[in-house]
Amino acid sequence: MPRINGDRMLRDLRRLAEFDGYKTGVHRPTFSQPDLESRRWLADQFASIGLDPMIDGVGNVFGRSSAPGPKLLIGSHSESQNYAGWLDGALGVIYGLEIARAFRESPDCGGHVIEPVAWSDEESHFTPFLGSRSFIGDVTDAEIDAAADSTTGQPLREAIRQAGLIGCPRAEIDPRRYIGYLEAHIEQGDSLEASGLRIGVVTSIVAIWQYRITFKGVQNHAGTTRMAIRKDAGVALVDLCSAIKREFPAVAGPRSVWTTGRIVLDPGAPSIVPGGAEMLFQFRDDDPERLSAIEARLKELVEAANRSGLCEVELEVLAKSTPSMMDSAFQAAIEAAAERHAPHSHVRMPSGAGHDAQIIAQRVRAGMLFVPSIGGISHHWTENTLDADIVLGCQVLADAAEVILQQVSAQ
Repeated sequence: MPRINGDRMLRDLRRLAEFDGYKTGVHRPTFSQPDLESRRWLADQFASIGLDPMIDGVGNVFGRSSAPGPKLLIGSHSESQNYAGWLDGALGVIYGLEIARAFRESPDCGGHVIEPVAWSDEESHFTPFLGSRSFIGDVTDAEIDAAADSTTGQPLREAIRQAGLIGCPRAEIDPRRYIGYLEAHIEQGDSLEASGLRIGVVTSIVAIWQYRITFKGVQNHAGTTRMAIRKDAGVALVDLCSAIKREFPAVAGPRSVWTTGRIVLDPGAPSIVPGGAEMLFQFRDDDPERLSAIEARLKELVEAANRSGLCEVELEVLAKSTPSMMDSAFQAAIEAAAERHAPHSHVRMPSGAGHDAQIIAQRVRAGMLFVPSIGGISHHWTENTLDADIVLGCQVLADAAEVILQQVSAQ
């Protein structure tokens, strides 16, 4: 089995975090200068272990091998959320680099090839899963032309031009080249830590169904409009939120979650009864029937809110993804490696967050591994994981990668 160098891997992980570090985290938005510098650094690391580095037309960084035979792709995304954690995405990228090194250094791994990858814009600064979706052929030129940075408004095409990538081809997956894809990530929740476990074997990645709910009332003076005649859009919104909190548990599954991520009142002034309101709402689960049942209940609640006569309420579907199942053989390989290195300290579990693995799984087999997040914190600069758990996760994934490659060679 390949033996990873834990100290070396941690040094590389901390070096990547130096590209625009923020407090104990990082601020490395897609196509920012620190992001581009980090991608060039990654390309140099891939070259240093004998791989052919390539940065494609949307910023994906590949370490390609000229060796014959099937290859296993390992990676994640290397940009960050704004002012966020140092491990989200970066962990899986550095695992790919270290495991590729370990395979080259181990005489037991002759003929088995790992190709590391750093995807671009999984965090959706411009458009969701830009890099991995482009790799499977799911991003059109029209989408690139229409996309813009959600914070700065910079057009994606202009960001690509400034990055010097105009004219660079976008890499496209060849399923004959890869036997599959592995990704490692911090859990981004507290299930592992709360259970005293160290490795999560991901079974599925949940679907996310997103909606915009608008409320049309009557704007009026807050001091002179009698309560009995008010058509307060803000009150109607709050009433619906309360109904969701009350009614959803009856149709939810054990891992169903839902969130009202944004509320806007119009005009949003202290002395005006809101004439309009809007909420962005989403729920997540990995069971298609459960998702449909939750949506049906949401529609019933919206219809009931309309019948109440307080305001007009409209429900708009923004996006509906589908759950992605991780390959059963990949799960078994990760689980066996986890049992070998951390007996009885692992569990099979779904992912409540989206990952590039759900995109790549549409074209080749995929698997994922989680390590614990301290306090369950993610998307914040205080995000962290114990060094020992980081090293353990890398070794477990390396062992699983070897087993997967051996199984293909034996066929």
